[in-house]
Amino acid sequence: MGLTSEEADLSRLIITSLNLPGDPLQVDPEAPLYGGPLGLDSIDLLELSMVITKKYGVMLSSEGANKTEIFSCLRNLCNYVQNHQTG
Repeated sequence: MGLTSEEADLSRLIITSLNLPGDPLQVDPEAPLYGGPLGLDSIDLLELSMVITKKYGVMLSSEGANKTEIFSCLRNLCNYVQNHQTG
């Protein structure tokens, strides 16, 4: 399963900001975020978007055409953040 250091950081951010139970280092990077093992819903994803914008300076629009792909799993979300990070 193995997380990259960036994925581990993002996983910690997800777990802590949404007050989720579990070990951030045990999150499957390929598992679905929405409705997957973490049980995230649309409100969680909206909150997560705001936290990511604040921490990484990456704007994640809930209206974006590629939002389904970006939020499909931790790995895709992490890749998007890394490729669009401003700071």
